Amino acid sequence: MNASHPAAGTGEHAVHVTRLSDTQWHALEGDRVVGHGDVSPRPDGRLFVSVDVWHAAHFAPIADAMLADLPTPLYTVVDESDHDTAAAWEQAGFTVARREQNYLLRTDPQLTGPGPVRPPSGLTIVPAGEAEEGPLRALDRIVRDEVEATVGWCTMPAEVRPRPAGDTVIDPSMYAVARHGDQYVGLLRVAQLPRQPRIGLVAVRADWQRRGVARALLSHTLDALHHRGKTSAYAEVDRSNAAATALFEGAGARPAGGSVEYVRG
Repeated sequence: MNASHPAAGTGEHAVHVTRLSDTQWHALEGDRVVGHGDVSPRPDGRLFVSVDVWHAAHFAPIADAMLADLPTPLYTVVDESDHDTAAAWEQAGFTVARREQNYLLRTDPQLTGPGPVRPPSGLTIVPAGEAEEGPLRALDRIVRDEVEATVGWCTMPAEVRPRPAGDTVIDPSMYAVARHGDQYVGLLRVAQLPRQPRIGLVAVRADWQRRGVARALLSHTLDALHHRGKTSAYAEVDRSNAAATALFEGAGARPAGGSVEYVRG
């Protein structure tokens, strides 16, 4: 693929944008490359775009070319402190879809507060990698239906949203679960990323909420990470999700910046 877009702008900022592949664009000012554009499909099927330029005036021609070539809706993520990039996407017609707070969690119980949290009476925590796949998938479907019926899965991180094929538990070894008898009633997903573990999802069945299940799952996970030599983990929380905010801040999590997700329909 080598689709071209007419030169945009005038004088020193006139650029010509070419689509090099299904996912990449570049912009030339004369014979000099002045910027790049990329699109990345997420596991849930959404398309996320990004633009990298050396001069602010080159942003709009690249964004306009990408918008002309791609179907909508399109998404992008901007660091909350990057006001210039946010303004550029807003000028391209993008609007705020969600705001995320990043949290850093220390795993050492001496630093996080009161120490390990005991599960509610009658519950046990099944460590990550030991959960039975069938009951885990059944619980995942239940909590997804319950969340969708209330706040909606639009508040969940992209990598835990339903995939186009409908498979929502890609790697069962990432999940610790809370078990009552032969039923799974809560789950926590943690990705063991090279630099720092990421807590991507904590969910509890509606009839077991407000009993300390999520706190017990989080406490267990942090303790397990601590014993594996991990000093910290991080999580991203939709700022509108008061329950998740209270959960992480109650575990001693410290704010560590944030991001804004934009969408253009």
